[in-house]
Amino acid sequence: MPQVPATRRFSRWLGRTILRLGGWRVIGTLPDIPRLVLIAAPHSSNWDGIWGMAAKMALGFDARILGKDSLFWWPLSVVLRRLGVIPLDRSKPQGVVEQSIELIRQSPQLWFALAPEGTRKPVQQWKAGFLKIAHGAGVPVLMAYFHYPDRTIGIGPLFHTTGDLPADMAAIRAWYRPWQGKNRGTV
Repeated sequence: MPQVPATRRFSRWLGRTILRLGGWRVIGTLPDIPRLVLIAAPHSSNWDGIWGMAAKMALGFDARILGKDSLFWWPLSVVLRRLGVIPLDRSKPQGVVEQSIELIRQSPQLWFALAPEGTRKPVQQWKAGFLKIAHGAGVPVLMAYFHYPDRTIGIGPLFHTTGDLPADMAAIRAWYRPWQGKNRGTV
């Protein structure tokens, strides 16, 4: 029995269809583990959300995704919640890491996904919340990327945190260096 949280057959078909129509392909293999933190970068366009959601559906895994609360207007809010998006009030960031750790710890199967930049704008430093969440919950980080020049979404290796936040961040950022977003260069 696979340990990966799964979605329904229709969702897989719809995700594959959206990717095919957009000219995108997905490479890499999903790990068969029940809980992890998934990060996707570079995040430089609203299109990342569409292609990322299509890849999630096509690959057939279920994940909880943090999304800004301003996206949650009717009827889009109904669709987003069904797709596993959790509204995040970015004006009140207190407690998000702790709540996320507890959510993962209490769930037998949960993939928790977020963009490490925290925004589509170019940033010099990524937010460290994803590393704090993974380390606090005792789960690995699954690295995924968007590479717009050849329309590829890649699933990378699992990264196990060490507790040395600057070293972990440097290693992950180095791994992401070759990938290019839609509206800017590499990570």
